[in-house]
Amino acid sequence: MRFRLLNLCLLVLLTSVVASAQTIQVSPDNVNAYSQGPTSALLTFGGLVNKQPAEATWCGRLISAAPDIGMKCDPANVFGLLPLRYDRSVLANNTFTDVMSVTPQVARRAYLDAAAGNTGTYFYVRKFVSTVGGPSEYVPVTIRLTGNGARVPFSLTEVKLSWGVGTPILFVKTGETLPRVTADISYTGTGRLKGRWELVKPGEAPPEPRDLLTEATLPIEERGTQKRYTEIDRFNIYLAPNGKIILPGPDAFRVDESLTGLYWLLLRIEATSDKDSETDLAAVGAGNGVVNGGAVAGFSLPTLKYYINDGARGLASANVSQLVLIGPKDSEELDKSTPVDFNWTVIEGASSYRLEIRDLQDAPLFSAIMVGSTSNYQAPSWLKDKVGAAVVHWRVSAFDDERKLIAETDWRYFKFAPSPIVKD
Repeated sequence: MRFRLLNLCLLVLLTSVVASAQTIQVSPDNVNAYSQGPTSALLTFGGLVNKQPAEATWCGRLISAAPDIGMKCDPANVFGLLPLRYDRSVLANNTFTDVMSVTPQVARRAYLDAAAGNTGTYFYVRKFVSTVGGPSEYVPVTIRLTGNGARVPFSLTEVKLSWGVGTPILFVKTGETLPRVTADISYTGTGRLKGRWELVKPGEAPPEPRDLLTEATLPIEERGTQKRYTEIDRFNIYLAPNGKIILPGPDAFRVDESLTGLYWLLLRIEATSDKDSETDLAAVGAGNGVVNGGAVAGFSLPTLKYYINDGARGLASANVSQLVLIGPKDSEELDKSTPVDFNWTVIEGASSYRLEIRDLQDAPLFSAIMVGSTSNYQAPSWLKDKVGAAVVHWRVSAFDDERKLIAETDWRYFKFAPSPIVKD
């Protein structure tokens, strides 16, 4: 009996020592979340000395991470992992900015766990591994289940843009009036929705995925660095805590049609003050002041496109809209031992295609140009070494014989599966 009591005391002492050795801090360290759907919140971790982020896990209970540092998820009560497509994290110096995007599946698991008689709280735990061979560190954020009311972080959970005519790309002649655009927005919490509509004209460099994130999704040092285009309208409206709004787009007379070619209409959402998702930089040792996290989103905002032609020559919308990616599948893990084949559909009017591969910070890793009716490309063998264990994304763009962009796919994500361990 004394021996068991001594072991228990030692375990409690060890847990206390491990917890006291916590070096990484997070702000905010607790948030409310909608119990019946997704929620996003901006988190800032400070004090990452010789540490780099690893996986993020949701769970209903914590246990000691000893011999590592902190408290980690109980493997018997895990609700899910942060999906690759929602990982918008950025590591800069000793500060890590993370967007915690609770998926509907995780929210449902947490709700059912609470309905079964457990507590109405659950946890989001980020693991940080040592780069110098030391122990890993686990940093939890407490999440409280609640309704979609005023105390939930103001976050965007879904955005759909529409011309109202059932097609994502319009083909119009010079002088024709474009239909009115609408944005169907789902959100949590309440706050002011501030932003603008911008227009990318033919010949301008199109936006990258990081340019299409809401401003609140970016770390403070990256705000103001996204590409800017011609501003054609602004909005600043208050959103009541009812979770839905249909935002009208700019008036038709504001939308340019002076050039022939492909235009992009962009919805840009600016960061706003939100007490329930503010980051206190001083609390995590990352500077001074408060970072506004209102209108955070774990995804890139969609775009609308329209093609202006003078009637002398043009492309059929039914053909251009068929540019789609075939393989690899989205979020697929690829085998390092086999060649990687990228495949897409051929469209009429295209004389060349461009394949791009970028990392999650939108830094280019690889690109290739294919001339003619090519619909596939086999990547060089060294691509797997350049990508390593990182998650990357790829897309294909189509150009006509005047090198004008006529179609472009969405981004798809992939990574290479770890090599199997060979035992003697």
